[in-house]
Formats: sequence, structure tokens, C-alpha cells
Amino acid sequence: MSSTDLVPSTGAQAVQTLARTDGRQFLTFRIGAEEYGLDILRVQEIRSYEAPTRVANAPAFVKGVVNLRGVIVPILDMRIRLGQASEYNAFTVVIVLNVAGRIVGVVVDSVSDVLELSADEIKPRPEVAAALDARFITGLGKLGERLLILLDIEAMIKSPDFGLVD
Repeated sequence: MSSTDLVPSTGAQAVQTLARTDGRQFLTFRIGAEEYGLDILRVQEIRSYEAPTRVANAPAFVKGVVNLRGVIVPILDMRIRLGQASEYNAFTVVIVLNVAGRIVGVVVDSVSDVLELSADEIKPRPEVAAALDARFITGLGKLGERLLILLDIEAMIKSPDFGLVD
């Protein structure tokens, strides 16, 4: 066996690379019993929850602001925004996002993992009434028995409901 037998051909490498990049990657997280996913490219970091500095007259879901390496970051509790109970525990985390030209932190119950979903595994969003406006749902990810609600986090943050972006 020669050393060239151990190296895949250029064509095989291209197919393997294409297979790895064919899907989109999502960070998955939980709010209550539901599992959500958002585009991993929007995620800057994941931090443990620490109580932010309150902002006067802010909506209930705006928990306050934190100083993140010199940048003042608003912290939004997605659980409150979606009408879920908001108990803080050791699993509660803040996902720091870079969306709409802003850095924003969103509080969730826990982060699960990063998944790659192919186009076949993403189904169209349902047209049903829900606590979350359907225009913020890009689709449903189906991975085995798991069903992920895939969010358009940029549209959500830009929404007038959030009041963060002009």
C-alpha cells in the first residue's frame, strides 16, 4: 500500500467538504418544554446568567444591561417575552448575539448543542396562533424525534415589539 492510497482523491475531498457544508448550523436552546434553534453565525458567546443593572421604565422582558468588555449590552429574557415562567438556576444562560448591528443578550433556560440541519430536515413554519409571532419562525427543524423551532432572531430583535432598533 502506497502513501497515496491513504489520501483521498481531490474529487472525494470535494464531496466530503460539500457534505459538511451543505446544511446550516443552529445553536439549540430550551425555553420551558420547547427547543429552539438560531443561526450559529449570529452567536457571539454564551455566558452564565448574572443579574444585570435594571433600566427604569423598561418592559418586563428587558432585564437590564451589562458591561461586556466595555460594551453596554441589553439583556432580554426570552422566557418572559414568550410568556414562560422565569426561574433562574444554574442552567440559565445568556446567549450574546450580534444582530442588526447591535450586541444583545438573550436569557434562555439552557443551551443544548450545535446542530447542522440539511434543507430536507427543515420544514416550513406552521400557520397557527402562538405566543411567538409566526414571522419570527423560519421553519421547524426535524432531527429524528426532536423538533426545533427555528427562529429568525434578527427579525425578532428588529421588531418594534422589542424597541431596540430604530
